[in-house]
Formats: sequence, C-alpha cells, structure tokens
Amino acid sequence: MYYVNTAQIEERLNMVPELVEAANAIRNGWDGSLTASYAQERALHIAIELITDVGSLLIDGFMMRDASSYEDIVDILSQEGAIPERLHDGLLGLVRLRKSLVQDYAAWKRGELHPALAELPELLPPFAEGARQFIAKEMI
Repeated sequence: MYYVNTAQIEERLNMVPELVEAANAIRNGWDGSLTASYAQERALHIAIELITDVGSLLIDGFMMRDASSYEDIVDILSQEGAIPERLHDGLLGLVRLRKSLVQDYAAWKRGELHPALAELPELLPPFAEGARQFIAKEMI
C-alpha cells in the first residue's frame, strides 16, 4: 500500500448525492432545450470524472496496477473487488461516453435525453459505497 489521499477520495464521493439530484432534476424537467442539454452533458461528464478520479486514486494507493485507459480503471476496480461486480457494465458504458463528451462534443446529439443519465442514480451511490467499504477494509 502506498499513500492514499482519502480526503481527496471522500471529497469526490461526497458529490454523489448532488449528482444524483441533478440527474433526476434534469430527467424530470427534460424539455430538450439547449440549457437542459448542456446540463445533461455536464452531469454525465462530472460523473465520469468522479469515477475515474476515485478509481485512479484507489488503484494507485492500494492495487499497484497500471490502468492504460479509462475502461481499464473500471475493469481493475471490479477485478480487485473495490466495486460491486453488478456495476461493472454500467460504469464501463458510462466511462466510454467520455470521448464523446470531451473530444467529440460538437457531434453530441443535443436535444435528446441520453439513457446514461437515468443510470446515474443507480450507479453512483453503490459505486461510492463500494469504494468506501474497500478503503475501510484495506486500511485495517
């Protein structure tokens, strides 16, 4: 085990309730407007960054493995038991949206509600709980 900045991890995990609230509000109030579209993109982007940031910190601190891609981060977390196995495919699908959101943003289909937004409330809380449980177990 190396140095683990648990405060930095916790800071990110503490954003999960806000992201879930935002995702629900965006979904429930969806009107296809440009403002709603950009809010959706930002919520998805922050969720992806949260997952990959926390994942990278856990991998660097506890697992001594190298992730060669964002998808690898999710794979390693799942293989090492840091997240519930049932989350793997959903998190992987979410992380795969990163390129579209960050690099190919001009081609993003604005005006459409992306199905991944509806998955955030089901993915993020158990991701946070799994990360916290993993840290507690490893810090013993």
